[in-house]
Amino acid sequence: MKIAVVILNWNGVQLLEQFLPSVVEHSPEATIYMADNASTDDSISFVLANFPSVKIIKNDSNLGFAGGYNEALEHIDAEIYALVNSDIEVTKNWLQPILKTFENESGIAIIQPKILDFKRKEYFEYAGAAGGFIDKYGYPYCRGRIFNTLEKDKGQYNNNCEIFWASGACFFIRSSVYKELKGFDADFFAHQEEIDLCWRAINKGHKIKYNYESVVYHVGGATLQQGNPKKTYLNFRNSLLMLTKNLPKDKLYWILFCRMILDGIAGLQFFSQGKFKHFLAILKAHGSFYRLFSSNLKKRGQFQTKKYYNTKSIVYSYFIINGKVFVK
Repeated sequence: MKIAVVILNWNGVQLLEQFLPSVVEHSPEATIYMADNASTDDSISFVLANFPSVKIIKNDSNLGFAGGYNEALEHIDAEIYALVNSDIEVTKNWLQPILKTFENESGIAIIQPKILDFKRKEYFEYAGAAGGFIDKYGYPYCRGRIFNTLEKDKGQYNNNCEIFWASGACFFIRSSVYKELKGFDADFFAHQEEIDLCWRAINKGHKIKYNYESVVYHVGGATLQQGNPKKTYLNFRNSLLMLTKNLPKDKLYWILFCRMILDGIAGLQFFSQGKFKHFLAILKAHGSFYRLFSSNLKKRGQFQTKKYYNTKSIVYSYFIINGKVFVK
């Protein structure tokens, strides 16, 4: 199958210097692209000088993760898109198990590999770990990662299985499905756009799978650190937009109401901890959500699956009964 590995970049020359060599070395089956989001550093000149086999696509402005990939992928001809963060180290033969699954299982539209922590390679990494799910109220979590608790990789998730969402850090998708879904939602800019895309894929009857035989290592937070208020803003806003677009109609307003209350509690916690910028980020996120609510309500598809979540609350499990390990 024709596969394109596409690395989205914005002023990340140092990350390219560190991680692009592993991608080039271990991806003989693929055509490799760098999609540049109008960088102002030496990213393009570095790639041209050191990796002439890597094709470069230049976006006219910084369109974020969602818009950046949407723009770049219009110029790429491949059966499979491998969307790879610039802070990912890949391993030998990482593409072969993925391609084998796509070839043998026609119903699989999206695949995620095992994502381990580059800094602590025996642990799962926050963004994806061993495959993603969402709880009753739309909170994302992973096999191997519940909120900020990361599990050590002891082989406990060495089974290929269906999941609800695949991490955008290393995200494989059939190009036909990407086009059917009209790509990522550019309103999201960055964060949780891959969960929204996966949910829309499931609503259309597609399946998503985790493949443990493909292993990558992710730095995480290299472009936008975990403690950045902008990340708080995007995560809170985009989570509400995702719910608006994809929840079953009979659950939509009740779940949104519950999330508003839970977001308020999170905001008060930030305030009590003196994290005023994060408190304001949640207020800003809700303001933006209200402005975008009507337009995103119109994006709802004709069918929303009712089997969209773990019926438990991961918030209750984690904070009340101390459930720190994945249980489906």
